[in-house]
Amino acid sequence: MEQVNGDTLAAARKVVAVHINYPSRAAQRGRTPAQPSYFLKPSSSLALSGSPVERPAGCELLGYEGEIALVIGKAARRVSMEDAWNHVAAVTASNDLGVYDLRWADKGSNLRSKGGDGFTPVGPALIPADAVDPSQLRIRTWHNGDLVQDDTTEDLLFPFARLVADLSQLLTLEEGDIILTGTPAGASVAKPGDVLEVEVGTLDGALTSGRLVTTVEQGTTAFAEFGAQPKVDDLQREEAYGSREAAGLPAPKPALSAELKAKLESVATATLSSQMRKRGLNNVSIDGLQATRPDRRVVGLARTLRYVPNREDLFKTHGGGFNAQKRAIDSVNEGEILVMEARGEKGTGTVGDILALRAQVRGAAAIVTDGGVRDYTAVAGLEMPTYFANPHPAVLGRRHIPWDTDITIACGGATVQPGDIIVADSDGILVIPPAIAEELVEDCIQQEKEETFIFEMVKQGNSVDGLYPMNAEWRAKYREWGGNND
Repeated sequence: MEQVNGDTLAAARKVVAVHINYPSRAAQRGRTPAQPSYFLKPSSSLALSGSPVERPAGCELLGYEGEIALVIGKAARRVSMEDAWNHVAAVTASNDLGVYDLRWADKGSNLRSKGGDGFTPVGPALIPADAVDPSQLRIRTWHNGDLVQDDTTEDLLFPFARLVADLSQLLTLEEGDIILTGTPAGASVAKPGDVLEVEVGTLDGALTSGRLVTTVEQGTTAFAEFGAQPKVDDLQREEAYGSREAAGLPAPKPALSAELKAKLESVATATLSSQMRKRGLNNVSIDGLQATRPDRRVVGLARTLRYVPNREDLFKTHGGGFNAQKRAIDSVNEGEILVMEARGEKGTGTVGDILALRAQVRGAAAIVTDGGVRDYTAVAGLEMPTYFANPHPAVLGRRHIPWDTDITIACGGATVQPGDIIVADSDGILVIPPAIAEELVEDCIQQEKEETFIFEMVKQGNSVDGLYPMNAEWRAKYREWGGNND
């Protein structure tokens, strides 16, 4: 096979990189894009296998990302997806290197952080594009000999032909141009002295690019004061290493701690509603729904999904494939509650048995929709509760287009934001602003203790006059009974 050489690098007038393309990376980042997005790397960042890369002086986070590079073989302008692969000459290995220390100054361009000399090594060998199935390739990365990335192109969010066709809608891809097609989970940070290797090949191992080798060196020339200076924080460390744990950072305090969750589970929604009303919050109930598991009480953080009314031309572009509904289901996390805005439309289903099961497998605490549910018997048979308007046999596309996720929505007459606390029991469903949850639940616990006392006194034959609510005399008796002094 032909080797990548200086002529290969010289022929690349531009390098285009894709942000997120592998489901494993999307899951790691916690976001799944609906469409591919891109950034440019200068051709001067290209380097051959065996070339060193410098971690600039003053920088801490040199990130590496093993990627499959496409080398354009003939100009592509407004090509179809069916024809797009014919414009690719070869595939090879690449490493999308960058320093997270300069991301703050880039404002999204990635020019400073990913455009440095040597930040895009490619090679060593070119695999002819017409000799491979682009959906049957394997990408692997080693860090100091340890395999850290290993994935295939079988289930990419955006297949390679789509990337070529999509880019060609706006700009001409020229012969020699290079497209970096995204990295799988496992990308991390390299330090001076580390050795990085990336290899691309067919799934059967018959064809391979060989290992692209890059050694990290420490830069010694400091950035001048007239330019942006390196700067990092814990967020950038987490992004660079892939997780807080990998970065050696303490786990963040959860928005819904186990202690707070247990307290919210211990009080009735009626009590929570009463306390929120005292705080001027009257429009916080999701109304008009029934439950598959009315015996269950659930507490969790909201994830949101919005449907818009069906319009046939828009359903063609937003309704199929890995649409917003499937992205929401496939990204809901342990203990979260997926809340759907269906505009109270009861004439079709908004979730069925397969997607509800997927949400349960991912650990979702519940699904809440103010629309219909398909496959009701199967959905009702799941351990995870679903709150819904009514059963309906029709498919989603009859009335809805899945449009967007993790945005502010309306459901059952209430506004719900991502991260709101949802509490549901047989009395109803409430939306609790997280900022007041700690104080709110403590007042609820106190209220229910008082109501237990009042209930016992009424049971003993006492009149509610002066007892409910308690006057000074009854409050003194309450303190004697064991209630709090206030």
